[in-house]
Amino acid sequence: MAFISAKASAWFEIPVTDMDRARAFYASVLQNELVLEESGPNPMAMFAAQDQMASGHIYPGKPAAPGTGPTIHLSVAAPIEDAMERVRQNGGQVVPPAISIPAGKFAYCLDPDGNSFGLFV
Repeated sequence: MAFISAKASAWFEIPVTDMDRARAFYASVLQNELVLEESGPNPMAMFAAQDQMASGHIYPGKPAAPGTGPTIHLSVAAPIEDAMERVRQNGGQVVPPAISIPAGKFAYCLDPDGNSFGLFV
């Protein structure tokens, strides 16, 4: 049996109840603007991505109950503690302290809609 080489992740979507608030939250936490795209059936705000990397967007939708949906890990500049503070300052929650792993350091968070996401450096 032959397999076609593919990435495990193509893109991600994060449902939010307030696009303006969510765009401001993620732009502040990631220190990178989300580009609003309104050419499709639903408006969406796109996360910036480098070539050949999976990326995603936020869109108007119904989030899962706080902390119960999938967790997307988003890259931030070091030190991770600065990004964790931006989460708190913008209405999100940092769940535990940052965790060190061989590949780097990450922290679990919740956005203002209760969506689970991780910060990674």
